[in-house]
Amino acid sequence: MFNPFPLNKAERRKRLEYRCEHRHNGISHNKCYDRAYDVEEKIGFFDIETSNLSGDFGVILSYCILGNDNKLIKRIITPEEIKKGIFDKELTKQLCVDLRKFDRVIGYYSSRFDGPFCRTRCVFWGHDFPLFKEIRHTDAYMLIKHKFNLHSKRLGVVAPFFGIKAKGHPLNPEVWFRCMSGDKKALEFVGKHNEEDVNSLKQLWERIENFTKLQDSSL
Repeated sequence: MFNPFPLNKAERRKRLEYRCEHRHNGISHNKCYDRAYDVEEKIGFFDIETSNLSGDFGVILSYCILGNDNKLIKRIITPEEIKKGIFDKELTKQLCVDLRKFDRVIGYYSSRFDGPFCRTRCVFWGHDFPLFKEIRHTDAYMLIKHKFNLHSKRLGVVAPFFGIKAKGHPLNPEVWFRCMSGDKKALEFVGKHNEEDVNSLKQLWERIENFTKLQDSSL
C-alpha cells in the first residue's frame, strides 16, 4: 500500500494525472511512477527513548526522526504532561503524524523494540498508528547481525567499530529516575541522547547500506 501522506498538493495532483503502461495513476501504481520520474524514497532514521522496556508499563520519553536531508523531527515529553498524568498521550498522537511524513523509516533493533513499543502506546491511547504496508521499514540491527561478526550488537559498540563518534550523553539510572519525576533537565538530557542515537544510526547506515537490498517490510 502506497503512503500518500508525505506528498504535497502539487505532487499528489501530478501522480493522479499520470498514467503508466498499465493505465493506472501514480498512486495506485506508485512503483511505475517512481521508475518513470526517478523518485527517491523519503527516508527517516528513527529512534525512541522509553521509561520501561514494556509498552504496557512504560511510556515514550522522546522520539527523533532524522531525514536524509538532515532535518530533525524531535519531541520530548514535557514535565507538565507527566505532572498532569497524560504522559505520552499527545506525544504519541504527534508521532503518528510525523512517521507518515516518510516513505521508509530505518531503526536499530526497531523491529523488536521501537516499532512494537510505539504501536502498543498508540493503541493504548486510541491513536491511528500506521497500518500494515503503510510505511516501509528497515532494521539496521538485522544487517549487523547477519553480515558482521562483532562481540556485541549494541549500537554503542557497533558505531565506534565503524569510526562513528561515541555518545556525549550516556544515560544512567539517576537520569531515568529524574525523568519520571518530571525533571526538565533530565528530560532534555534524554532528548539529546536520543538525537545522538539517530545521528549515529544515519552514519552507520551510510557505511553498511551497500551490503544489503532494501526490502518492502512494513513498520
